[in-house]
Amino acid sequence: MMQHPPPLVTGSLWEIIANSSAFGLIVLVVLVLMSLATWAIMINRWRLFKAVRADTVKMQEALRRARSLTEMVNQAKSAKSSPLARIFLAGAEELAELKGSGAEAAGLGAGTVRKLTNDDFEIVEMAMERSLTDETAKLERGVVVLGTTASSAPFLGLLGTVVGIMDAFWGIGETGSASLAVVAPGIAEALLATIVGLAAAIPAVIGYNWANNTMKSLNDSAYSFILAVLAQAKKEET
Repeated sequence: MMQHPPPLVTGSLWEIIANSSAFGLIVLVVLVLMSLATWAIMINRWRLFKAVRADTVKMQEALRRARSLTEMVNQAKSAKSSPLARIFLAGAEELAELKGSGAEAAGLGAGTVRKLTNDDFEIVEMAMERSLTDETAKLERGVVVLGTTASSAPFLGLLGTVVGIMDAFWGIGETGSASLAVVAPGIAEALLATIVGLAAAIPAVIGYNWANNTMKSLNDSAYSFILAVLAQAKKEET
């Protein structure tokens, strides 16, 4: 039986890595770290957004059922994962402060409240919007890493690809031969860098778009919630 000669390149991943240049290894390590960070952030944001959505629905239902904003305070304190809870508590605290300070300033005494004006409601709205800004910043933590990975990983992979091809041509120049045994390691290194770059970038693009769309949806819900709270507060003043 005729025996086939051993292959010049086995195609083993570890063999390709072992034969890579120092610069190529640095690029691969950076891309792998970026990929791991991307997956860690996406898993963390997925868990957070899931909890936020659940408690947000509770707050929205509580507002629809509540006959007064006072009834919602305990519900807001228990919905720890929802930004709406902290937004509502910020507005409720501002309402209480305006009523109390307004009564004292008018010399009405403790336990006496005054009617809130449109300016007062604007202050309450600004307090809730300020809380919304803080909550949005919390939700956005780590998302910038997804955007950075999505935009930079393909270029890092391309950089590794160029270096690998340069190594292949350098090997041709040193040996004076363009055989597969000479160019294969450099080409394999180049292709590996491309693959790892795309493997890091593609999930990051998907995760970044998903996170942004989720935060936009939560922001829209928060703005609607703020308007509903203000409407309820004005009803209670009439």
